[in-house]
Amino acid sequence: MLLLEPGIELRAESRVRARVALLFDTSRSMKFPAAPSGPTRAEELQRWAVQHQADLAQLAARFQVDVYGFDKELQPADLGRLSADPQGPSTDILGALTAAASAGSGGRPLAGFFVASDGADNAELSQGVSPAAAAELRRLNAPVFVLPIGAQALKDLAVEKIAVDDFAFVRNQVTVDVIVTARGFGSTDVPVVLRREGQVVAQKTIHIDGSRSRYEVKLAFVPDRTGKFAFTVTVPVYDGEAIAQNNSRSFVLKVIRDRVRVLLVVGRPSWDVRFLRQLLKRDPNVDLISFFILRTPGDDPHSSQDELSLIPFPTQEIFQEQLKTFDVVVFQNFNHRPYRMSQYLDGIASYVREGGAFAMIGGDQSFSAGDYAGTPIEEVLPVTLLPSGPTAVDETPAQVHLTESGRRHPITELATAGSQNESIWAALPRLPGLNTTGPLKGGAQTLLVSSEGRPILVVGESGRGRVLALLSDSSWFWSFVAAGAQQGPRAYETFWHSAIRWLVRDPALTPMRVAAERPSFEPGGEPPALDVQVRGSDYGAAAGAQIAVVTSSATDPAPRPMGAALAGPDGSARVILPPLPAGAYKATVTAKRADGTAVGEAEDAFVVAPASRELIEAAPRPDILQAVAEAAKGRVVDVSDALAALPWRDPERVEVGQRTSKPLWDNWKVLALLCLVVGTEWTLRRRWGYA
Repeated sequence: MLLLEPGIELRAESRVRARVALLFDTSRSMKFPAAPSGPTRAEELQRWAVQHQADLAQLAARFQVDVYGFDKELQPADLGRLSADPQGPSTDILGALTAAASAGSGGRPLAGFFVASDGADNAELSQGVSPAAAAELRRLNAPVFVLPIGAQALKDLAVEKIAVDDFAFVRNQVTVDVIVTARGFGSTDVPVVLRREGQVVAQKTIHIDGSRSRYEVKLAFVPDRTGKFAFTVTVPVYDGEAIAQNNSRSFVLKVIRDRVRVLLVVGRPSWDVRFLRQLLKRDPNVDLISFFILRTPGDDPHSSQDELSLIPFPTQEIFQEQLKTFDVVVFQNFNHRPYRMSQYLDGIASYVREGGAFAMIGGDQSFSAGDYAGTPIEEVLPVTLLPSGPTAVDETPAQVHLTESGRRHPITELATAGSQNESIWAALPRLPGLNTTGPLKGGAQTLLVSSEGRPILVVGESGRGRVLALLSDSSWFWSFVAAGAQQGPRAYETFWHSAIRWLVRDPALTPMRVAAERPSFEPGGEPPALDVQVRGSDYGAAAGAQIAVVTSSATDPAPRPMGAALAGPDGSARVILPPLPAGAYKATVTAKRADGTAVGEAEDAFVVAPASRELIEAAPRPDILQAVAEAAKGRVVDVSDALAALPWRDPERVEVGQRTSKPLWDNWKVLALLCLVVGTEWTLRRRWGYA
């Protein structure tokens, strides 16, 4: 008894009120309409708070009420000052509940949670309440009552996700994986359309049966040209949809060449043909299709066609059916007349004007000697042609020299240093002869000339295409003969590789360039900006050039002026565009000199679209709220329900205010009693004979 030190404790106790956490959604999705053509969800929430002021006062009389706003994070809020313009970046319902449970004041027990939200969760509950999330909700050990905001606007069709590579190869199939979500729809067919700058390139129809909300569709197309393009995937907007903004989604795709497809048509075998053909065949980036003309339709083989191994030249198949599949067409010492090709020359000229590339290499069957004067081919060449005659080829040897344009042009850049480049060209072997031509056409550039000033290499543009005229069939001298003179074949190989790249408009060799600051811009955020580099066709900086920008979109293909600027001393400029609504845009930049002459044109594509899932997947999700309430043993609340009448968990909890301890053993009475008991026990033991 002495060791236990017994005593009496006197305590002053009071009952502690439990805590209720009210959570209100402050994410940006609350700015969308609660119902079609109705007020926003944030305004609906404000109206509910005003209508339930008395009800909230009754709740505060029973419980400790903590009010929070939540989006990505949880923060204290004032119920009387809920914003009508919420700016939260995302919605995390489970994270908000967990944070509110641990943010209690004074260790008060939780009576429950009240959550008012549209349910558009884009965090852990975006795909529904998983078993792990349900277990976490049960660990809260408190009911969760939910008030769906915008639940009446259940009908929504959305392009939720697009999966596509950042780049694709021209003439190769591209597959775009699209996920479409449909809520509140019955059985219906929905067309999913893929457009490139307003033009439909792929379309499929999916059947929505209401049994699920997510549908996957694959859209495939084959890009026919290179460049950067803006694409948009759209689904129709139906009557009564909650949100129309998410019925389309845009992306930018860069189309490049995996291999340059070259058609080489040769009049007859020669050393020049052999060297060029071998060079192109060795290049892994070139897909070469070549034809050698070994007999004409007028040749008499003295045998039947079935006994001949040489096939007729497939002119119709190549120049009508397959022409547009080639990036470059090369005529090397080729005369069209013996093969009855006059009817196809107009198609070749149209192919060039529409963006194709054409090169003619000299010889005794080329240019004027090949009867091209007055044909559609002459119209696209950068030189005029003289009538066919004995002067069509000048056999005077020619030493190569760079012109002023040739010193800057990428085709004739054999070395980065200007003086070294000129020295390399001057040291190359002389060419044994040249084709003769008339005057150059407007816009054409002579890059190489002979010592007498005769043109050797002339380039130019025709429509959207590029053309090259090499007035010699002896460029192989720059490889074989140069190698014999200890110079090596590098000049020949570099020249032809650069020529092919320039003809197909390799972006690295484009004189005028434009690039959007980013591939995607936020609506209402920082306005789109374009960086422009302006150089003339001679590749010199176009200082002071007047730059104009027009844009077109998938929904509005008509070009609209959007900005202007002046190029700086180095030919560069930055153009800030005005704020643009959401969509995919193509920007076309043109430049002119002060005298009005055109310098060039360039294009780029960009997208104006929200990057946050909060604005993309913004449809109300009452199903998520209901699943949360069921997992936490709560229920869905109607707007007319009184909060004070909800079945809150109200655990008994007491709190000790004052405490006084009175020991029982520390006085003479206890000691006397103890001595009496011990003495009595000893006396009895003596009397009974035990001691």
